[in-house]
This record gives sequence, structure tokens and C-alpha cells, in this order.
Amino acid sequence: MIIAHGIDLVDIAHTARLLADPTDQLLTRCFTLQEQDAVGPGTDRAARLSGRLAAKEAVMKALGTGFSGGIGFLSIEVVTLSSGAPTIVLHGAAQKCAERLGIGSWLVSTSHEGDMAIASVIGLAGQGMPT
Repeated sequence: MIIAHGIDLVDIAHTARLLADPTDQLLTRCFTLQEQDAVGPGTDRAARLSGRLAAKEAVMKALGTGFSGGIGFLSIEVVTLSSGAPTIVLHGAAQKCAERLGIGSWLVSTSHEGDMAIASVIGLAGQGMPT
């Protein structure tokens, strides 16, 4: 059963500018070490990170919290399942909020084209996570 839905759009060019700025801490502010490793290097790194950033913001919308109650980018982690599909792992206050709402797993879709990345997340009732 669907409990919540969130969607977000991120400007890839803006992400690329932040990554290029040595004074900006985008990576450490927004992404866990595991996420940084999973994205890796390459010419489409900014696009891949933008998709994950959009997924994190979409989760905040689905939870109905935004950046409040101790929920931030690092409490929402985008991980890749063995199937290759992305999913969400929550930590701390974000996990507690999802539990209160009855969300036990997530469906995640991300895409990018040109200078835009989009993500849609659906919070599902029950326990367990797809593999």
C-alpha cells in the first residue's frame, strides 16, 4: 500500500558548479561516504549526484518534513540494490518519521536529461526492502 509520494528536480549544472568550487562542501554535506564511492568519478558524476540529491529531497517531501526535526541529507541515503535498482535507507530522525507514518520500504526512480535530474519516491507500507 502506498503511504507517501515525493518528487524533485535538480539542476545538474548547479551541482557541477558546487562540485567545482573548492570552498563548497557539497559532498560531505549531502552524501555519505558510501554514496560518494557508489557514484565514483567520470564525466556524468554531477548528473548521478544530482539524481541522488533529487531523491533525497523527494523523500523529505514524502515524509512531509522538509529540513526539520533533525532530518537532513545525511539522514537519507540512496543505495543501489543487487538488482541495480536504487532504494532508500533512512537513519536517525528520518527513520523514526518513516516508522511513525508506517513506511517500511521505498520505490525509487531517478533520471537525467540535459541539465536536469529528476527523482520520484514512493513510501510503501510494511516491512522489508526489495533486493
